[in-house]
Amino acid sequence: MRALRRLHEAAAGLLPRRGTAAASRPAASEVLSQHLRQRGLPHWTSYCVKYSAVRNDQFGLSHFNWRVDGANYHILRTGCFPFIKYHCSRAAPQDLALQNAAFTALKVLNAGIPTLLYGIGSWFFVSVTETVHTSHGPVTIYFLNKEDEGAMY
Repeated sequence: MRALRRLHEAAAGLLPRRGTAAASRPAASEVLSQHLRQRGLPHWTSYCVKYSAVRNDQFGLSHFNWRVDGANYHILRTGCFPFIKYHCSRAAPQDLALQNAAFTALKVLNAGIPTLLYGIGSWFFVSVTETVHTSHGPVTIYFLNKEDEGAMY
């Protein structure tokens, strides 16, 4: 996984950068936790955050448990340049290691092409934004559709 992370960072380093240095950006995990808190720990949510707005501290995680204020979420996460996509569902903790490995393997096997296309497509269909307040300042997150507060699905 370290080799993939280094390769990913090297490729990302070739892209033109706008914005702030990595040290002054919040971790993607902080944005995730703060978004869930701001929404009042919803049953589910699905959003994108720009790679350039966060430090990618969850690299290599595709399906995992995430605890926030006593609530557990199953997180489906993928890099879909220029975004990182999150789908969060509140659920009891489970061992997701096998599913995480399977999703990660699929992304490696298909060279990330489908996720790149998803990211480009998302760029055209983003219709709603929200500001998440972090310890490093505000971060804009993006939604493909407006979510109904309190919706179960």
